Amino acid sequence: MANFYERRILPSLLTCACGSPAIMRQRARVVPQAEGRVLELGVGGGLNLAFYDPTKVESVTGIDPSPELRARALEAPRDAALKVSVEAGEAENLPFPDQSFDSVVCTFTLCSVGDPGKALAEARRVLKPTGRFLFCEHGLSPEPEVARWQRRLDPLWSRLAGGCHLNRPVAQTLIAAGFRLGSLEKAYLPKTPKIAGWNEWGAAQPG
Repeated sequence: MANFYERRILPSLLTCACGSPAIMRQRARVVPQAEGRVLELGVGGGLNLAFYDPTKVESVTGIDPSPELRARALEAPRDAALKVSVEAGEAENLPFPDQSFDSVVCTFTLCSVGDPGKALAEARRVLKPTGRFLFCEHGLSPEPEVARWQRRLDPLWSRLAGGCHLNRPVAQTLIAAGFRLGSLEKAYLPKTPKIAGWNEWGAAQPG
């Protein structure tokens, strides 16, 4: 059962942190590429919903384990023409049939799921063979000194940030899960501490 911090304080902290200008610019780069039936892993407070193009998207299904964040997502700004549903669930055990989505969107989510490999296996399962996995994630820095600090700080960071991890590799995890990278960009986010600022984004397809 979630404690007071997780129910009352953490949702506001996460929404604020994940809604920083630098992160919102990243969302704006990735989310508009979604097409057809869309599944969003870790919909959180619904910060991506404003970036979907309703002329390209048939529907968006968001999934998240947090009832507090799901409630925020239902109230989040979006185009009035966008069809949105928000469901309870975890990325590692998706309640959807095989090959049922044209796009899976995953932004700033792999850092906090319990088992990234299992979550990505589920994403592959529910994607159509021609579908795309659109991602934008922070993770392990390529700079050895920054990576050392990420590993040192990760246990405390994870406890305070709702299970978010600083030191998970992004592209390597996708490849290990059987995805083929169609595009990949990498950079530190501006005005963000390096330990939390290494970002990788792009598109992948089921292998």
